[in-house]
Amino acid sequence: MDSSEIIEKINAFLVEEFEVDAEKILPEANLRDTLELDSLDYIDLVVVIESNFGFKVKPEDFTDIQTFQNFYDYVQSRVGEEVK
Repeated sequence: MDSSEIIEKINAFLVEEFEVDAEKILPEANLRDTLELDSLDYIDLVVVIESNFGFKVKPEDFTDIQTFQNFYDYVQSRVGEEVK
């Protein structure tokens, strides 16, 4: 799976699961603010990531994720680890 496929897949489930307009999902946009995430939403996000990409997410993994680009980079790095 290449980076554009990962980004497409992420954006599709964010639109569906969090009912956010696709136009608001920009690489530089703040993930938490755009998706209006609360602590329960983070749990939902973790479950969706794990089921879509097949790796376990640790809560501390989210400490450095501020923007959608940070999120894309994180998922891409983890998907790469699973392939190795």
